[in-house]
Amino acid sequence: MVSLCKDIESTRSRKKKIELLSSFLKRLDASEIKPAVLFLLGRPLPESESRVLHVGYSTIADALMVHQQRLPVEMNLTIPEFASMISKVADAKGGGSRKFKKDFLSGLLARLTEEEKEYVVRSLSGEMRIGANEGIMIEAIAHASSVPVEEIRMANMTSGDIGLMAETALTRGRNAIKSLGINLFVPLKPMLAETAPSTDEALKILGKAAFEFKFDGVRVQIHKSGTAVRIFSRRLTELTSSLPDVIEMVLRSISAQSVILEGEVIGFRDRPLPFQELMHRMMRSHQIDEMMRLVPVKLFLFDILFLDGRSLLDKPYVDRWSILQETVPSEFIAPRIVTDDREEARNFFERALSEGHEGLVAKSLFSPYVIGRRGRHWLKIKKSMTLDLVVVGADWGHGRRKGWLSDYYLAAVSGNDFEIVGKTFKGLTDDEFEWMTNRLLSIKVKETSTTVFVKPEIVVEVAFDEIQKSPRYRSGVALRFARIKSIRNDKSPEEADTLETVKRLYEEQYKAKNQFERRELL
Repeated sequence: MVSLCKDIESTRSRKKKIELLSSFLKRLDASEIKPAVLFLLGRPLPESESRVLHVGYSTIADALMVHQQRLPVEMNLTIPEFASMISKVADAKGGGSRKFKKDFLSGLLARLTEEEKEYVVRSLSGEMRIGANEGIMIEAIAHASSVPVEEIRMANMTSGDIGLMAETALTRGRNAIKSLGINLFVPLKPMLAETAPSTDEALKILGKAAFEFKFDGVRVQIHKSGTAVRIFSRRLTELTSSLPDVIEMVLRSISAQSVILEGEVIGFRDRPLPFQELMHRMMRSHQIDEMMRLVPVKLFLFDILFLDGRSLLDKPYVDRWSILQETVPSEFIAPRIVTDDREEARNFFERALSEGHEGLVAKSLFSPYVIGRRGRHWLKIKKSMTLDLVVVGADWGHGRRKGWLSDYYLAAVSGNDFEIVGKTFKGLTDDEFEWMTNRLLSIKVKETSTTVFVKPEIVVEVAFDEIQKSPRYRSGVALRFARIKSIRNDKSPEEADTLETVKRLYEEQYKAKNQFERRELL
């Protein structure tokens, strides 16, 4: 497999990468397919897996140091053996687990050649970067299994486990892939929205559209089968134990035997509570009853994906909304209008703001639910322009911020990478600076005397005044007067805004400024 990694890394041809992967996958035994696919993608565990590896830069560095002090014991390590060992690391919990993981990994590294160590460390740290992203892997699986790529792509999105999907495609074929539909209690990747600067612009793009309140809360996916209810975040992690009050709402009010609903949970006491108060509750694993009292919540639902054995993903938005209204009491449904009237849309936007919400989401009336994709079928509209960006590095602070990593490099998604579009030290509290420093050090990949570079894992919501051209960053753009509104632990790096979105907003801002200047001249 190391030879494959080197070959993929050495070619820039997408076609060649797919051919190399396809040929490799065809040669694997059934037990090797799933762990090999996950290894090559730098995902020791599937995204839908409830366990977490919790192996950071410092643990790997310590394991390497211990290993270097041992005599080498190089032995051939099979793919299933590697997967079994990683599973044991993921199972380690409680006191002494960090030492166990360090010692266990040092033993694993002792069995590897120098080349093997390099790629194992990359995979464990989630920094594989050989040029085999999920899109290329999906095409390779399709090529190797002779299953149409769109069917492979859909099966991957509904199964939540690309390794299992690959194993199914290669060992059982097309009919089995078609059976990998929606499974209750296996979370689906959420459909994502792009940004629009105004309701006018949203109507220009979508025509007659639905406008729903946009909440400043935690997006949830609720799975119910009989009296069993589980709740998942947009990152596919389970939230069930944190939201017993929401479980009670669902069991009391929704009679459907089996259903998957999507919505938002917000902190609410007379008016919506700040997002950070809700996150404080969500991150507490103890004293849940006390947190329920301190941070009461409301549930607003805005989509239905599955009902009594039927997938609703391909149904248009208007049909899904009608089914949602038939299934869920109105008190739990997000406020909404359908209009093509600019004034009505603007007034609804102002109503959302006056009630303490973030703004609106405009939705195409006839779009299906597109799992895991960002597109212009959904457009989010806020009062102040914000972007969800990823922290890729930070400088040590000065003065009162000394001792904290407090000046953050902010990046947008660009293909398989991230491009810096700004930097800021504004917006966080001292407690958040402290939290951010500890979190960044735990995902450090390298450092200089002034800067720590990290794995792209932390998403922050960033407000800004405008976007400017910039020769300073490779992206070519920079945010002016950027400040962090909130740390979005509920969002994955893949959900961050793209560089394409940032540049589109720059162009729209430039056009609007020109129009304003022309009006001023007149």
